[in-house]
Amino acid sequence: MAAAASSPEDEADADVPTVNPRDPYESLNRKVFEFNDQLDAHVLKPAAETYQKVVPGMVRTGVSNVLGNLGDVWSAVNQLLQGKPGQAGAMTMRVITNTFFGIGGLFDQATELGLERHSEDFGQTLGRWGVPPGPYIVLPLLGASTARDTVATPVDLYASMDTQLVSGTSATLGVSAVKVVNTRANLLGASQLLDEVALDRYSFFRDAYLARRRNQVYDGNPPDDDENP
Repeated sequence: MAAAASSPEDEADADVPTVNPRDPYESLNRKVFEFNDQLDAHVLKPAAETYQKVVPGMVRTGVSNVLGNLGDVWSAVNQLLQGKPGQAGAMTMRVITNTFFGIGGLFDQATELGLERHSEDFGQTLGRWGVPPGPYIVLPLLGASTARDTVATPVDLYASMDTQLVSGTSATLGVSAVKVVNTRANLLGASQLLDEVALDRYSFFRDAYLARRRNQVYDGNPPDDDENP
C-alpha cells in the first residue's frame, strides 16, 4: 500500500544523490583528485623513488631535518598568533638548538633533548580564532584542502623560511622541487598502504584529511559536540 501511495515526486527525489554537506563540490573534486593522481603516478612518485634510490639515507635525513627546521620558524610564529606563548617559546628554542648545535638543522638535536616538533600553519591559526573550515576542496597540484585552508595557503607559501631565504625564481623553484620530492619520498610507504586498504581512495583521503585538520586545530582535543573540523 505504501508503495502504491508513493508519488512520482517521491520517486524522483529518491533518484537524486545525497550531497555531502562537507563536500558539496565532490564531482569537481574527484576530477581534480584524478588529475593529481595521474600527475603523482607519472611524475612525482617516479621522481621520489629515484631520489630514494640515488640519494643516501643520511643525506635524505639531513635534507628533511633542514626543511623541518625552517618550517619550525613559521610554526613558532603561528603559535604566537594563536595566543600560545609557551609553545611558541618551546618551538623557538627548538629552532635555536637545531640551528646552532645541529649545524644549521642538519641534525635534530632538539628532539633528543625533549623539544618535540609541534607544527602549526596559518589555516590552523584561522581555525583557532573561529574561522569555519568551509567546504572540502581538492586543489590542483596541492591536493586536499578546505575553503579556510585555501585562503591560508598563499600566506603559508609566502611566509615560509625557505622562500624568504632564497631569491630569484629559479632558486625558489629549486627549493620547492626539493621539498616536494623529499616529502613524496617520505610518504612512499603510506601511499602503498593506502592503495592496499582503501576501496574508495577519494573518500578515504577526504575523511582522513578533515579529521586530521580538526584534530590539529583543537591541538588533539576536539570537542565532541563540534561539527566543524
